[in-house]
Parts: sequence; C-alpha cells; structure tokens
Amino acid sequence: MKALIVDNSGTDPVMKMGEHPTPEHGESELFVKIKATALNRADLMQKAGKYPPPEGESPILGLEMAGTVISAGSKVSKFKKGDRVYGLLGGGGYAEYCVIHEDLAMPIPDNLSFEEAAAIPEVFLTAYQAISWLGELKQNETILIHAGASGVGTAAIQISKKLYNAKIAVTAGSDKKLKLCESLGADLLINYKKSDYSERIKSNFGKNKINLILDFVGAPYWFKNVDVLSTDGCIVYLAMLGGTKIDNMSLVPILRKRITIKGSTLRNRPLEYKIRLVSDFQAHVSKYIGSGDIHPVIHSTYDWHQAEEAHQLMGNNQNAGKIILTGM
Repeated sequence: MKALIVDNSGTDPVMKMGEHPTPEHGESELFVKIKATALNRADLMQKAGKYPPPEGESPILGLEMAGTVISAGSKVSKFKKGDRVYGLLGGGGYAEYCVIHEDLAMPIPDNLSFEEAAAIPEVFLTAYQAISWLGELKQNETILIHAGASGVGTAAIQISKKLYNAKIAVTAGSDKKLKLCESLGADLLINYKKSDYSERIKSNFGKNKINLILDFVGAPYWFKNVDVLSTDGCIVYLAMLGGTKIDNMSLVPILRKRITIKGSTLRNRPLEYKIRLVSDFQAHVSKYIGSGDIHPVIHSTYDWHQAEEAHQLMGNNQNAGKIILTGM
C-alpha cells in the first residue's frame, strides 16, 4: 500500500510518499480503508526521532483515522463491511489502510464527514481522560486550560462545559485563538503574551479558585499554576513543551494546598485501558457529538501529498484546532 514515510536522507527529516506492507487484521480487528487522518504533536516528535512507536505498533505516523471497513475478523461482532468508523491508533494513520481493534473503533455519526471524524479520537479521548478520569472534575468547578486553541484544548473546553458546567479559564497566544475558545464556551480569555494569567485569574475568579489545570507547557508555568490552584486542586500534565526543569522549586505548596499532580500519555497505554476509555467516552460524550452539541474544530485540510506543508504549519504553532490529511 501507499504510505507516507519519514525520509532522513537530507539535513532534516521530511515526509515522502512510499510503499509499506499492507497490514493484516486479526480475528478481533477491522481492516479499514482510511479516508482521513489528523496531525498531532506526537507525529512531529516521532518524525524527529524523539518518540518511537510502542512495541508492536505500526512505524507509520498517524494516531487517529476515519474510514470505511473493508473486512472484519472472525470474532468481530460490532461492525461489518461498508461501515464508516473512526478511532484511535498506536500508529499507521498516514497510509491507505490500517487495522484497528473493534473495541477501539467507533461508528461515525451521520452528521460528520470523514474529515471531521478524523479530528476527534486523539484529542477528545485525551481531553476526556484528563478531565474525567485523571482530574476528576466535578459539576460547577473551575478549570484552567492552557493552549486552549490546540486540538486537546478545544476538546477540553467543550467537554468541561457540556459535561460539568465548569467555569473555564484559557490561555492562548493570540486574540484570534481566544475568540475561538470563547465560541466554544470559555469564560475567561487570557493572552499569555500580553498579561500574567495568574493575576488575571485572581482578579476575575478570586484567589485559590482553580480546581483543575490542564498543562502542556511545563516548567515555566509551575509557580503560577500553584498560585491559582485551590486546596485539593489538581494539575494534569499532558506535555512539557516549555521545559522540564524547575529552578528553586519548593515542595511546601504541595502539602499546604494538598495538590495532586498527574502526568499522562495515551499512546503507550495497554489495549485494555484504551478499550475502557473508548467505551466510557462513547457512553458520556458521543451522544453530544452526534447531536452537534460538541464538535471537532478543524483549522485546515491538506491532501496527504502535502503532509510536509501541514507539518510546518503545526511546527510553527499557526493552527487553532486540528489539521487534517485526506485523499488517501
């Protein structure tokens, strides 16, 4: 089959069209013709040689897909040939075909295109896991979402508002991105380039009012995060793009505020964990996707032959929402 391959022959790695063995499905798996996939930061890291795929997963980039079932294993009971499905992958989205366990696949709602469906799995499952499973957000609590206009950020805003009626503060690097966050349900919009987010939160919400923080930045935000957290507050780290080492850090606030700190990646979780997460997501979120009350945010769509251009867009932090590849 055709697939996008990382070419390391030059100074910098680039994506090029190539050939890769067509995968074969097992007895509990679906063989799917991919119609669309979406970019994630993990793709750029893997391309740079910094995020190898978990053992047993496809070496091809791409952590999510939407497509049509071509055939199914002998033990598959939920789907049949011709069904439109979308789902989370450990790798293999940048290709013509993939295989996916039937319990990780979800039926595409009638109101979604393949491109829209491909924009959901990785970011919405990541956001749902962080908010509901790890952060344990409760009704009417307050959440701070950094990188609010990112794929996970836009998903997290909608989930927090629709499922928990949360009061939501977001940070982003441009007023345009903040307007997007506001349209999705964010209450307090903070341009981190123009103001101190901790001071803005304290002046608008009060001191020690944030119950949950979703952070992708890491070290530079540690002190301000701790400053705005409530007693028994929680920080969930999903990335540390700004750095990992904190100078002059004191552990005292962790005890004083009884802070819970969690970190998570989704790609290397066991299959059983992902199946439970997908099942819980379908039970609590999918109905809102089907009704249109929760929806994916797409920044732009590229033909998969233009994958390198799409990667550069993401690498330059120019996107608000998801970047889609199609045309497989």
